[in-house]
Amino acid sequence: MPLVELARALVRCPSVTPAEGGAIGLLEAELKALGFRTWRLSFGAPPDGPVENLFARVGDGRPHFAFAGHTDVVPPGDRERWSVDPFEGRVAHGVLVGRGAADMKGALAAMVEAARRHVARGAPGSLSFILTGDEEGPATFGTDRVLGWMEAHGHVPDFCLVGEPTSVRRVGDCLKIGRRGSLNAWIRVQGTQGHVAYPDRADNPVRRLVRILHELQSRVLDEGTPWFAPSNLEVTDLEVGNPTPNLIPAEASARLNIRFNDRHRGAELAGWIEQVVATHAPVADVRVRISGEPFLTEPGPFSDLVADAVAAVTGERPTLSTSGGTSDARFIRRLCPVVELGLPGATMHQVDEQVALADLEVLARIYDEVLKRAFSPAR
Repeated sequence: MPLVELARALVRCPSVTPAEGGAIGLLEAELKALGFRTWRLSFGAPPDGPVENLFARVGDGRPHFAFAGHTDVVPPGDRERWSVDPFEGRVAHGVLVGRGAADMKGALAAMVEAARRHVARGAPGSLSFILTGDEEGPATFGTDRVLGWMEAHGHVPDFCLVGEPTSVRRVGDCLKIGRRGSLNAWIRVQGTQGHVAYPDRADNPVRRLVRILHELQSRVLDEGTPWFAPSNLEVTDLEVGNPTPNLIPAEASARLNIRFNDRHRGAELAGWIEQVVATHAPVADVRVRISGEPFLTEPGPFSDLVADAVAAVTGERPTLSTSGGTSDARFIRRLCPVVELGLPGATMHQVDEQVALADLEVLARIYDEVLKRAFSPAR
C-alpha cells in the first residue's frame, strides 16, 4: 500500500487503547507482503486488556535493527469540535487529518515504506518491528511484555528507533536520546469528622495534608544535569468532597506526579514521600506507581548515525533532547540502545490532529537513510 494510503488506512482504524481497531492486523498484512515473519502477541485481561501486539522480522543475521511504535490512540474527545470525523482519514490541501495522524500512525506508515525500500535492496542482517496497542494507556500489556517474549525467543536487536512525534518545527529537527522517569503518588489522610465550632472534638485531615504537600514541594530535588532538566514535583489533584460548610471532613486526599532525571531512582523518591507522610500523618494511606525510570542513550555511534541520516535528507542536524513525557523507549533501553525520531507533534492529542503529506515523505526518506547507514558494509 502506498505511503499516504497506508497512513490514511491506519487513521481509519478506531484503535483507542486498548482496542486493536484493525490497525495491528493492517500492519501485519503489509509486513507479511514484504516477506516479514510475524507473531501476534496478545496479553492481559479486562479492564486494561487484552492488548494486541505484533512482532515482525525479516532476515536472521546481524546487524539487527528494530523499528518500534504504537497503534493505539487517545480518544477523540468532543467530536463536534473536529472539522472532520476523527477516524475518516480525510486528506485536504496536502494534509491528513485524524486521530493518530501525528502520534504515531503517520510514522508507522513511514517505517513500513522505509522497510519496503530496504527489502528491495536485499541488504543482509535483520529488520524488525515492535508494535503495541498499549502505549497511550497503562502500558501494562504492551511493549514491556513483547520485549520479554523477544528475549525468550532470541530476537534481541542491536539498536532500535522509536517513531514518537519528536520533531518541533520541521521533520527531524529533534532527536530524543533519553527521557525522565515518572512517578505518581496518591495520599489519603484520615481525620475525625466534627462540627467546625468544636474543633477540639474533631481532627481536621486537611491541615496535615497541607503540611505534607508543603514539605514535599519545598524540597529542590536537583538543579538538572548536562542532559536533563531539573526534576519537578507537581500536585495534580486535591479532594475533600465536603459539601457542608460547617463540617470538619473525615478525610482528605491528594495526587502528585514527579518527573525525575537520572540523579534519582523511583524507589528512593517513593521512600521519601512515605517518610514525609508518616511524619505528619502516621496512619495515612500512600500508594505509589512508578511508570518508568530515567534513561539516557549516551551520544555516540548510534545517535550519530541517525543524526547523519537526518542531515543527509534535510540538510540540518537534529538537536539532541531528553524533554517530554515518557515513551516505550523506557522499556526498550534494557535490550539495546534506543533513540526516538518522528513527525512534528504540535497537534498530537488535539482536536484536528494532523500531518502534512510532505512531512510523511520526508520522514520515510529519513528512515530509509537510517537503514542504509545501519546496514552499510562499512559499519
